[in-house]
Amino acid sequence: MPMSGDCTTALQDAIDAVAAAGVPLELGAGEHRSGALRLPSGLDLRLGEGAVLRFMPEYETYHANQVEVTAEDSNTAMMLATNAGGIRIHGSGRIEAPGPSFITGRLDDMGTHIPAKQRPRVLVMQSCTDVVLEGFSIHAAPMWTIHLVDCRRVRVESVSVDNDREMPNTDGIVIDTCEDVLVRGCKIATADDGVVLKTSQRADGRALGRCRNIIVEKSSIESRSCALKIGTETHGDIENIRFVDCEVERSNRAIGIFSRDGGHIRNVVFRRIRLEARETPDGFWGSGEAITVNVVDRRRAERPAGRVEAIVFEDIEGSMEGAVNLVADGRAGIGNVRLTRVWIHQVDGPLRGHRYDMRPTHFDLTPSADAAGRANAWVKDAEGKVIGLVAYPGGMPSLFSSNVENLVLEDVRFDRPSPLPAGWNADAIVIRESEPSVWS
Repeated sequence: MPMSGDCTTALQDAIDAVAAAGVPLELGAGEHRSGALRLPSGLDLRLGEGAVLRFMPEYETYHANQVEVTAEDSNTAMMLATNAGGIRIHGSGRIEAPGPSFITGRLDDMGTHIPAKQRPRVLVMQSCTDVVLEGFSIHAAPMWTIHLVDCRRVRVESVSVDNDREMPNTDGIVIDTCEDVLVRGCKIATADDGVVLKTSQRADGRALGRCRNIIVEKSSIESRSCALKIGTETHGDIENIRFVDCEVERSNRAIGIFSRDGGHIRNVVFRRIRLEARETPDGFWGSGEAITVNVVDRRRAERPAGRVEAIVFEDIEGSMEGAVNLVADGRAGIGNVRLTRVWIHQVDGPLRGHRYDMRPTHFDLTPSADAAGRANAWVKDAEGKVIGLVAYPGGMPSLFSSNVENLVLEDVRFDRPSPLPAGWNADAIVIRESEPSVWS
């Protein structure tokens, strides 16, 4: 039976006891209210049918759960495992996070809530091995939902995430400097990135390490930002990545690779992806692109962006209100990119943005003192325009490539309106070379 009131101490005591004894702990039907929880090695936690693990809304509650990687002014977690192994969290119950309590207002023109400066992540596995997350759901995250950082041998299967579609930084699953991770059969709906791979840095500025051997398959993603993403934090190398048999619904950017911080990105395959890319207001990066790959040196003097190469997009189909963008602005460049059997229906979106997006750039890192906006998402210039949104030269094509080496297009088809809407390029495919660096 669930306990009334704050059951943090009782839950933590039970978690520690069952992990030490090597037996499972099941939360039964009903509501279990809790503050910060630590997850030890050997924990087998089952969220039973009808069980609700509801976390408290006060940020101070989570100060004891310090996370090594700071994200958006947050370094705490509701549930945290550190240097642990053999953890399993499973069952059909749900985790209710206090997302609404961290909303401080709304920006109608940007299409987003205004989040509190400090917000806890929901579930963080830090330097853990042999982890299984299976079957349960998480609702209303105020920040990143599941953060796997510096982990090895992790399986996330049949987990669902349902977050507020206007709450920034509510990424679904963040795979950060991990190796040998499988995400399968998950359903994620959120305002920010759906499943995102990255390589963060330590407090001293050094890269945590590399991210490699990751498979994301048979999952459904809805995102106001980028559904299936690599970057933007890329301090270490990212390699040997597979996204296969996934469905992207009602997402701003369906597929994205963003190199910014020195690590190389190589050997990445997106295969059998069905997608629906829709425009969103300027508060979210992107503008209805099916595929985006870009390289920008946002810290050129100290750490130029790493090269992106050996990338395959194969059997991709669906619809988009923007275009496919492949833009190498940083000097490391993009090379050996192949698109095979890419068939996309292109339509004019309601916002008619007709722009590609180079955010984040160095303007976001060091905005001027009088800059308007939220620096971790957008900065506006003196005319009130968002910096980094760029009009396509000659109008919006279906595919725009700039400075990409060895680009191969095999059976690439775009179904465009006839006659073309105003602001569209007469050429479906625009390939430009030797373009000068603008944003690096």
